[in-house]
Amino acid sequence: MTEHNNEMIAGKNPVLEALRSGREINKLWIAEGVKKTGINEVLDLARERGVLVQFVPKKKVDQLSSENHQGIVASVAAYNYAELEDLFKAAKAKNEDPFFLILDELEDPHNLGSIMRTADAIGVHGIIIPKRRAVGLTAVVAKASTGAIEHVPVVRVTNLAQTVDELKENGVWIAGTDALGSADYRKMDATLPLAVIIGSEGRGMSRLLKDKCDFLYHLPMVGHVNSLNASVAAALLMYEVYRKRQEKNG
Repeated sequence: MTEHNNEMIAGKNPVLEALRSGREINKLWIAEGVKKTGINEVLDLARERGVLVQFVPKKKVDQLSSENHQGIVASVAAYNYAELEDLFKAAKAKNEDPFFLILDELEDPHNLGSIMRTADAIGVHGIIIPKRRAVGLTAVVAKASTGAIEHVPVVRVTNLAQTVDELKENGVWIAGTDALGSADYRKMDATLPLAVIIGSEGRGMSRLLKDKCDFLYHLPMVGHVNSLNASVAAALLMYEVYRKRQEKNG
């Protein structure tokens, strides 16, 4: 396998989180001239893990990644997807009611990375995405997540509708967003075992999934646009769940 066929992650924080999480790292390239004081933890962890570190001209690092790499690029094993049962185990390990996100054909890797970043911040137990017509776990997603990709389990399923049915069978309630005929999201009962569906950037949530929702909520808006960016909408909904669960737990 050549270097360019490997999955690459770029930037200090994504590489640092990959090292911290125990992710399999094949090799680490650091541009000559990068200040050692800023990457001491990266170097120490790489040494502990036995990861090969090579100092190379910045031009070489530029060739390895077109991202804002900050002079650091790592070649890593492909991202592993979790199983649905792993998400329930994550909730049980924290002695919490499940809180999952379902992303309905999200296509923008920056949106997925941003959602993962917020999901990690508020303790979402996992994210569910479809295998088709949706972005997966890529280097761009990793960069946008600033390392959260190493901590938030992601399940990739063939059929979202069937997965929703399986979640319901396991006692999880399903919430989605709908601009018409729905309740204000601030009225959400967030203390239930819950999965929140976030629609795609262009089409929103599919009719099939909307019909399977137990609850539909809207985000009140008084401006001229009628929808929010998917990652912004997801963040508002996640923090509402977090806020209400924190209130419940005192």
